[in-house]
Amino acid sequence: MYFNETHEAFRASVKKFVDKEINPHMDEWEEKTAPLHDLFKKMGDLGFLGVRYDPKYGGGGLDYWFETVLLEEIGHIHGMGVSTAIAVQTNMATPAIASFGSEYLKQTYLKPAIAGDMVCAIAVTEPDAGSDVFAIKTKAIKKDGYYLLNGSKTYITNGVQADFLTLLARTDEAEGYHSFGLFVVPTDLKGFQVSKKLDKVGLKSSDTAELFFDEVRVPVENLIGDDREGFIIQMKQFQHERFAVLPGTCTAVQDMIAMTVDYLRQRIVFGRPLITKQVLRHRLSEWITRNEALRQLTYHIVRMKEEGLDVTKEISMGKLLAGQLISEVASGCLQMHGGIGFMNEMLISRYFRDSRIMSIGAGADEVMLEIISRIEGF
Repeated sequence: MYFNETHEAFRASVKKFVDKEINPHMDEWEEKTAPLHDLFKKMGDLGFLGVRYDPKYGGGGLDYWFETVLLEEIGHIHGMGVSTAIAVQTNMATPAIASFGSEYLKQTYLKPAIAGDMVCAIAVTEPDAGSDVFAIKTKAIKKDGYYLLNGSKTYITNGVQADFLTLLARTDEAEGYHSFGLFVVPTDLKGFQVSKKLDKVGLKSSDTAELFFDEVRVPVENLIGDDREGFIIQMKQFQHERFAVLPGTCTAVQDMIAMTVDYLRQRIVFGRPLITKQVLRHRLSEWITRNEALRQLTYHIVRMKEEGLDVTKEISMGKLLAGQLISEVASGCLQMHGGIGFMNEMLISRYFRDSRIMSIGAGADEVMLEIISRIEGF
């Protein structure tokens, strides 16, 4: 109904890549972090990093359904760190360049990002400005031929390995949203420093960094759009970012339930398989039902995107549901595994650790609720 033969052929290609090039290495990458330059180059060669982007820059020029297929299939990765790193490259750090960037920026940064020759990151969050993006303090002051960048960013996925950042900074001390610029910042500029690699509860296979900028000279041609409209551009980019978590969440929930059902069939308690317990079967059935509702909302959003409609409310609803559902399922499935589920060697424990970020990153649940309430007019 939603996907044609070409979509399914693409799905098979992504699945084969995940099964061959990613999942066999996940245990190692949980210990050492995924080597993104090597991984992204392989993905770029297969056309996975620019599905919707203009073929002029190496993209596929395909529809949102192809993008949905990609995001669904990387949801099968045995750990959410690598899928998050990929989504940063495809749906978080590059959409603003593709939509609002100059030809120079597209040729110099978007094209190599699509090819997998450059790793990128989105740099918005700061120590005192997370969900409240308006509170960021990093400044970019215009000089002759460049912007002088000073400040810091934190919780930046791909930040350790990134070749460039899509970075939001304050360009004017005036009040209001028209006081920000969005910049492409190469990480080889003098004055840039990775302060430290952060130690996270989950997403161990991806790197997350604290970054520092001391008198960094960013060329004026690295500005995306107008230096007073960066906040507005970033808000639009957030919609691509938040949508990116929805298809993969449905897949991960599906996989967690499947592995748990397999365990319950094998685990004998008081002489009978655990799957015979009605309370467990009903709980699983409820999760499956809610996951299907999330999947259908996701597909509804894709249809709206294909029509060019505003999907801010629907994506906010989807992001809220996704974070709540995956955390509940991960916790519940671990409980059904019992003591063995608490062991780090078990995949369900990895999902349990990784899933917690879903209600925090890319806009906390409370922010999604506020967005929905404002759109509804109360």
